[in-house]
Amino acid sequence: MPGQDPESQADLRSGSLPIAPQQGDLLWSPSSARVERSNLFRYKAWLESRRGLCFESYEALWDWSVTDVDAFWASIWDYFAVDAVQKYNTILSGPEMPGAIWFEGARLNFCQHLLRHESVNPDRVVIHAFSESGVHREVTWTQLGESVRRMATALRNLGIVPGDRIVSYLPNIPETAIAMMAATAIGAVWASAAPEFGSKTVIDRFAQLDPKLIFVTDGYTFAGADKDRSDQVAQIVEGLPSLDHVVHVPYNQEVRLTFSGVSAHTWRDLIDTNAPTRERFEFEQVAHDHPLWVLFSSGTTGLPKAIIHSHAGMLLEQLRAQHFCAELTPDSTIFFYTTTSWMVWNSLYSALVTGASVVIYDGNPLYPDSSKLWRITEASRATVLGLSPSLVVKMDQDGVQPGRDFDVSALEMVILGGAPSTPQTFAWFYNHVKPDLWVTSQSGGTEICSAITGAVSLLPVHAGEMQGRVLGIHVEAWNERGESVRNEVAELVICAPFPSMPLGFWNDPGDQRYFESYFEDFPNAWRQGDLFMINDRGGCYIFGRSDATLNRHGIRIGTSEIYRTLEQMPEIDDAMVVAPTLQDGPQMLLFVTLRANAALTSAMDEMICRRLREDNSPRHVPDRIIKVPSIPYTITGKRLEVPVRRILEGTPVDQVANPDLMRDPGTLNWYLEYADHMRLGIR
Repeated sequence: MPGQDPESQADLRSGSLPIAPQQGDLLWSPSSARVERSNLFRYKAWLESRRGLCFESYEALWDWSVTDVDAFWASIWDYFAVDAVQKYNTILSGPEMPGAIWFEGARLNFCQHLLRHESVNPDRVVIHAFSESGVHREVTWTQLGESVRRMATALRNLGIVPGDRIVSYLPNIPETAIAMMAATAIGAVWASAAPEFGSKTVIDRFAQLDPKLIFVTDGYTFAGADKDRSDQVAQIVEGLPSLDHVVHVPYNQEVRLTFSGVSAHTWRDLIDTNAPTRERFEFEQVAHDHPLWVLFSSGTTGLPKAIIHSHAGMLLEQLRAQHFCAELTPDSTIFFYTTTSWMVWNSLYSALVTGASVVIYDGNPLYPDSSKLWRITEASRATVLGLSPSLVVKMDQDGVQPGRDFDVSALEMVILGGAPSTPQTFAWFYNHVKPDLWVTSQSGGTEICSAITGAVSLLPVHAGEMQGRVLGIHVEAWNERGESVRNEVAELVICAPFPSMPLGFWNDPGDQRYFESYFEDFPNAWRQGDLFMINDRGGCYIFGRSDATLNRHGIRIGTSEIYRTLEQMPEIDDAMVVAPTLQDGPQMLLFVTLRANAALTSAMDEMICRRLREDNSPRHVPDRIIKVPSIPYTITGKRLEVPVRRILEGTPVDQVANPDLMRDPGTLNWYLEYADHMRLGIR
C-alpha cells in the first residue's frame, strides 16, 4: 500500500477534516485500489476460490471466524503454509476455558518461521537499530540468520536443552533479538526484563522460572545519562541460584564482570562459534504445548504473573495479526517504540513472519526533544509507526509538525497502543503528518501478546474508534448480567478460546491464579479487565481499566472520557482521576498539572467542571480538583490510577506500587503526604 494514494478520501485533503472532531466522526476512507492491495482482501479472495466461502462484509467474515473456529484456524494454517514436521491432529479440543488445547499433535518451531524469509531477501536490512548515541546499525537477513545459528549452536554447546529457561537483562538492541531467537530455535523458554528495572523487580520475575542462563549488560543510556548496572547485575545473578551461565553483552567495553559459582562468557565468545549452514541447521521441533516465552504482568500486588505462551498458538496468532491487523508485507518496515519488558517487543519481532523489517530504538523517545521518533521514522523510511497516545499528546503540546519538518512519504499506517486514544489524537496525524494515512488504535494485552480489537484494512477510520474486532477472537461487551450489549460501556469479555491464550502461569498449581485472574467473574468466559463498547457499525472503544472504574451514583464511567475533555484545555498539562472511598464516603478526585503561567483559580475550577459537564455529563464532574506537581506513570506510560486510589484509602505504598516499574518513583511522595493530610482532616 503506497504512502500516497490519490483515490483516498480526496475531500479530506481539501480541508474538510473537522478541526475538533467528535467521537465517531469520519476521518479517512481507503480507496478501492488500496483495499484490493491489502492482505485481508487477498485472504478473502483465497477463501472464495479455495474454500467456496464468500463474505459480503467484514462483519460477516468476523462472524464466521468465531463461529466456525476449526475451519477458520485451519485456513490460517494452510493459507500461510505453516512449516511443521508434524501437522495437528485436531485444531481445538473443545470450547472450555481454561483448559482448551490448540493444534494437538503438531510439532514445529516459532523461530523457524521468523527466519524463513532469509533466503528470499538475504541482503535486505531486516533490523534498523537506533540509539541515543546517534549510531544507526543495520542487520541484514543473512547477518541475522547467521548470528542466530551461531548463538543457538553456542547455547547447545553449553548444555542448554529444550525446556530450559533463558532470561535477559538487556536493552532494545539487536543482540537481544538474536538471543531470543537463538533460545527459541533450540526449544529453550525465553523471558526478558529491561535494564531500567532494579534487581529486586528482576529477581521477583526470573526466580519464578529457575533459569539456567542469563544475558546481561553492565549499563545503558537514557535521556543523555549513562546508567551503570554492574551492581544490579551482581545482585540479580546472586539472587538466581539456578543459573549455570552468565553471558555479558558489554555496554562499557572496559568493564569486565566476574561472578562466583557460575560460568561467565562474553557475547563475543559465543557469537564466534562455528555453526551449521542455513540448510543444515536444525530447529528444535517442539510439541503444540511447548512453552515459547514467558511474559510478566505489572505485579502491582504480589509477584508478577508469569504468563506462558506456546510455539504453536503464538505462531498462528502472529501470522494472523501481523498480516491482517498490521497489514505487513516483505516490503514493509515497522517501527514501534517499546522496551524489552513490554509485550510489544515480542510482537514487534513477530513481524518477521511476514518478511517485514523492524526498527528499534534504545533510548528516551523524548530526548533530546519530542521530535526524536520522527527523525528515526524518516531515517528508516518506516511504513508503519507505532507509539502510545501519551507521546502524541506531548508532541502536540510541543508543536511538533512531522509533515512539515520530516520526510514522511514512506509512512502508510500508524498504530496507537498502550492506552485509549482520543478523537483529537487521531486528527493530529491527519492535520500534522499527512492526510492520506491509515491511523488505527488497537487494544490487546500481555496475556495474549496480540490485538483483540484494532485495524481493519477494508474499513474507514472514525475518530477515537478502533475499526473492529479482530478475526478469530470472539470478543463482546457484556453487562453485569452477562448479556452482550451495543452502544453501552460494559466489560470486555472473550467468549471462546483463541490460540494465543496462555498455557497458564508458571508455578501455578491447578491453574488457580490463572482462573482467578480471568475466569472467576463469568463462567467459561475470559474477562479482560477493560471497560469496552461496541457500536452499531462494529467500531470499538476502550474506556480504561475496569478496576479503575469511576462509579458515580450507580453509573460506571471510564476515566478516558474525562481525559479526552481535559486534553483539549490548553491550560492543563496532564491529569489523573480516581474515586477512593474515604471517611466521608466515595469521592471523585481530579488531580491536574498545569502549564506555565496557569493557576488553579476558582474560575479555572468552574471552567473545568463546565467542560466536563457539557462534553460528557454531570456525573463526570469531580467532587474536588487538586493541583499536583506531577502525575505518576509506569515505565510503559500508564497512569497509576489504582495504586493512587489505594494509597488514598490507606493501603501502604509498598503493597500497591513497585518503584522499579515507575518512570519516576518520587512522584508518589506527594500523594502519600496528601493521604496523611486527609486522614488528619486537612484539605
